[in-house]
Amino acid sequence: MEALIREDESALSGAPQRWDAINWRRVERNVRAMQIRIAKATQEGDWRRVKALQRSLTRSWSAKASAVRRVTENQGKRTAGVDRELWDSPEVRWEAIGRLKSRGYRPLPLRRVFIPKANGKKRPLGIPTMLDRAMQALYLLALEPVSEGTSDPNSYGFRANRSTADAMSQLFLNLSRKASAQWILEADIKGCFDHISHDWLERNVPMDKAILRKWLKAGVVFQGQFQATEAGTPQGGIISPTLANVALNGLERQLVESLQEKLGVAKTKRLKVNVVRYADDFVITGSTPEVLENEVKPWVEQFLAVRGLTLSTEKTRIVNIADGFDFLGWNFRKYSEKLLIKPSKKNVQTFYRKVKEVISKHKTARQEKLIHLLNPMLRGWAQYHSPVVAKAAFTRLEHEVFKALWRWARRRHMKKDADWITKKYFASVGDRNWVFGTAVAKDAGDEGWVELYSLAGTPIRRHTKIKGDYHPFDPAQELYGETLRQERLHYSMSHRKQWIKLYMSQQGLCALCECKMTDETGWHDHHIQYRMHGRSDALGNRVLLHPNCHVQVHNHGLTVMKPASSH
Repeated sequence: MEALIREDESALSGAPQRWDAINWRRVERNVRAMQIRIAKATQEGDWRRVKALQRSLTRSWSAKASAVRRVTENQGKRTAGVDRELWDSPEVRWEAIGRLKSRGYRPLPLRRVFIPKANGKKRPLGIPTMLDRAMQALYLLALEPVSEGTSDPNSYGFRANRSTADAMSQLFLNLSRKASAQWILEADIKGCFDHISHDWLERNVPMDKAILRKWLKAGVVFQGQFQATEAGTPQGGIISPTLANVALNGLERQLVESLQEKLGVAKTKRLKVNVVRYADDFVITGSTPEVLENEVKPWVEQFLAVRGLTLSTEKTRIVNIADGFDFLGWNFRKYSEKLLIKPSKKNVQTFYRKVKEVISKHKTARQEKLIHLLNPMLRGWAQYHSPVVAKAAFTRLEHEVFKALWRWARRRHMKKDADWITKKYFASVGDRNWVFGTAVAKDAGDEGWVELYSLAGTPIRRHTKIKGDYHPFDPAQELYGETLRQERLHYSMSHRKQWIKLYMSQQGLCALCECKMTDETGWHDHHIQYRMHGRSDALGNRVLLHPNCHVQVHNHGLTVMKPASSH
């Protein structure tokens, strides 16, 4: 057997002695090289080699550094676990790399918090400590190449470069034709994350069993009381979504294989059974309600029961496409044989309540601040729905938001008439009237203009679905993966065309560490020569950096140059 990758890096040539000196480009290359080897061994079915390579990866310095970087640069970096410890300095992060060891490792209980759900109930989250998060991120690096190689082709949740829009596009392909399936099993798993069998996970998840068991049995602390965990994988852990995906992998492939064994290949094809899954939400199409009720649903229930899961009797139903169904915030329905996908009424209402809540909580805020609070919400919601038939929903909701803002303005100036309020808070911009906006002072003393994001002005863009057989750790698909990543980033940056130009000129890499910028890592717009010194705001004086790299540049007075490919 070929030699394992050993990388004791005092590892990296140049042996870094502090966090800020780490060559992240090399770290990223080392980790990816090992992940590619794990994926290749998985495809070959060489499980002994997979296990050996995983062990090598989780012991490598590069993987440990990458894991620490991930948990200290993501959105949860300011949320502590039960030990109240945060890794918020370069010195602590450097020390943390050396703490990621399996020998003697004992995870602490999760800190239980509850967040509100759309239906008014609360969703439990378990917050691990920073050390436990980093250990999960480390072992996830070794698990993902295996889980990707064994995933169903139409599973889209919590996987690289896959999104809800891909799931929507696949359903469009399954349901839009005249000869497409007319019946849909809307399935809802009852408390998926809370009830997955620990025994099943320990037997079937291809990772270190001892470490996995420690995480599953760590327990939770709520209001000072310890509670044991006998089932489930906690929502809040970095590795939890992948564990849930592993548990549900096979739902698509095994269902079709089972039907083919029982009914034959030709008859199974005529049944038009297609599965589309996003995490624990999935729908299954079928040619008749009988095949879904008598063949598909019992098989799914048995598949789930082995994993300790059950379908919710209240939320699981079989519907005709003419009546429509909701999935991932969209409503799918055929009108006179034409399939239209629109934002669901429930999704629109939930979002409008959130907007009204923000407006209500900021009765005395300056108009500029309120716009800055609302714009990311409005833009994010509109971009989510921009691949579907959403123009009418955008226009209706924009009118409702206008009415809420009008009430906000009237409440502030009860003694003023409507004309005065209109002139103060609204303006005409181009061919648009009643634009909620205001003039603001800029750094140089001149005035700029900020306005509320226009929902109705959001362009409708057809989404290009990812290939079903895309494997992020297959070197042959590297170029396709890069293309996908850049397309998704363009989408995120669509409201700032200058960012797109900078991103393209930097080939999607941070100008400091030269590692990839993604939606998960985020990015900051940095001025090479500072504006406070009177320097230009032109693109030639700007680069995109990872948020943490941006902090390093300012804290240590580092100089960033325009990449060689920039113009």
